[in-house]
Amino acid sequence: MRISDFRSDTVTKPTPEMYEAIMKAPLGDDVFGDDPTVIKLERLAAEITGFEAALFVPSGTMGNAIAVRVWTKEGTEVILEEMCHIYTSEVGHIAYISRAIPRPLKSKRGIIDPEDIKKAIRKEELHRCGTSLVCLENTHNYWGGKTLTPDYVSEVYKICKEQDLPLHMDGARIFNACIFLKVDVKAFTKNLDSLMFCLSKGLSSPVGSILCGSKEFIEKARRVRKLLGGGMRQAGILAACGIVSLEKMIWRLEEDHRNARKLVEGLSKFEFLKINPDDVETNIVIVETTVDPQKILGFLEYHGILALQFGPGRIRFVTHKDINEEDVARVIEVLKKFRASNTFLFSKYNTLPS
Repeated sequence: MRISDFRSDTVTKPTPEMYEAIMKAPLGDDVFGDDPTVIKLERLAAEITGFEAALFVPSGTMGNAIAVRVWTKEGTEVILEEMCHIYTSEVGHIAYISRAIPRPLKSKRGIIDPEDIKKAIRKEELHRCGTSLVCLENTHNYWGGKTLTPDYVSEVYKICKEQDLPLHMDGARIFNACIFLKVDVKAFTKNLDSLMFCLSKGLSSPVGSILCGSKEFIEKARRVRKLLGGGMRQAGILAACGIVSLEKMIWRLEEDHRNARKLVEGLSKFEFLKINPDDVETNIVIVETTVDPQKILGFLEYHGILALQFGPGRIRFVTHKDINEEDVARVIEVLKKFRASNTFLFSKYNTLPS
């Protein structure tokens, strides 16, 4: 039975071209700085994003942890959104590695009011921690792939510069935002001090992320990567896939967005699922349900469909290159079977979705 895996875009398998690139990649020792394939990837990433330099790291979490460590000092505050990945899903590295303090702010679906950011910035005093960094997430995982616009990022950047603060973006899915908004990634990066983006999500590489910034920032970041155990040797085997990701896999993200829109159209017809189709912008679909999510997920899994519980009463589906229209159609058909086999749960509903 075919498995339709909607758990995350991290489950993507390498493309045939990536396997071929692995076989042909010239290799060195990246810790010594002489792996030619890693060098090529880092230069390509810097060129595409418009930064002076870039660093290949094993994961997005490590990339964010490195950025926070470089930009902060012990006992300072990091301003970020209350449900962002850095704060909720990266094992507390702000406190554990950087010994800084997160200052989470409320938002409207991932978008913090710039005035709230301005008010939250503090200077160091006898009784208070000073702010050392502001972080944004684009697209926002918890809020269903919500995008931040270049204009919004520019507004936050101006506030940061007025207070002499760096602005870091967790751009794990930044190219999804670019495709949805139809803008070049440089529209964002011109108003950022550092950016992390993932190669191993929608761009389909098996491993790796990129951290971008100034030459001085990346020199410091390289040392922190080593401190965290992220120095890799013949990393060109992995970097070869990353080059294919950047050269071949960005524009095809629109296909993932189309499949997400088709999925939400089908899911919105089920009375026991709640979702606003207008909230789905990129490749993440989150639905709310009053039914135990594990009952739905168990039924889906029995029929070869994988998804994730994403908090109380929430289920997440993520589309990617290994999900097609047939997989989307399977979800809808299996949910019809679920509803039909659990009519006692839905007695207040009069009709089945068509």
